[in-house]
Amino acid sequence: MDLDQIWHQFIVHLLANDEITEASVKKFTGIPFIYIHYQSPEKDEGLLFFLIKKAASHSMRGKQLHCETIFVRQEEQVYVFRHRFFVPQKKMFCCGNLCPDCILFRS
Repeated sequence: MDLDQIWHQFIVHLLANDEITEASVKKFTGIPFIYIHYQSPEKDEGLLFFLIKKAASHSMRGKQLHCETIFVRQEEQVYVFRHRFFVPQKKMFCCGNLCPDCILFRS
């Protein structure tokens, strides 16, 4: 699985929306941040979160990935989010503590 390809698809899906004029990804200390130029008459941040989640779901389709998006700041029409794609962690062995998600309980 190539994360660069997933990031590229994610940005392409974001730019397909009329309200988003520009989108880019910058990494600082290994943490990816997305910069989005969002121009909407309502200035609805809920709609922007929905557009981000929709673009992420399109780019993750068919892969075992999850995403996390956290709002960082806004400067006029530029919104900054901390966004990451990650593989979910699953237990691979029994530790003997009778955990509810123990591998022994899988069918």
